[in-house]
Amino acid sequence: MMQAKEVIETFWEIQNDNDYSKLIPLFAENAVFEDPAIGRVEGKEAITALLHHLTKELADKKMHFEVLEIAGDESVAWSRWLWKRPDGDIEGVGLYKVDDGKLTSYRDFYAVPDEG
Repeated sequence: MMQAKEVIETFWEIQNDNDYSKLIPLFAENAVFEDPAIGRVEGKEAITALLHHLTKELADKKMHFEVLEIAGDESVAWSRWLWKRPDGDIEGVGLYKVDDGKLTSYRDFYAVPDEG
């Protein structure tokens, strides 16, 4: 069984492809996804819809994410990352809980950029 740190390392390897739908198998049925700009999304079905939406929405935008650091143990992990954007980079932190090798809680923290 993968430890939390390994799950998040896999998450970041997959995310670099910019096809967020490939992340779906990493989430548990009862997972919760929280993001300052998106809000709280509960359950794998809702997270699946979100990841498909993000793949389409971000496909033509010239932005990506770059992980700077990952740490964790068997059940919790965190990462520090950069959101690389044409309007300027944003640094953030992700906190994750893993049970039986699946993400049960995914929570990002960052300053939401102005749309202006």
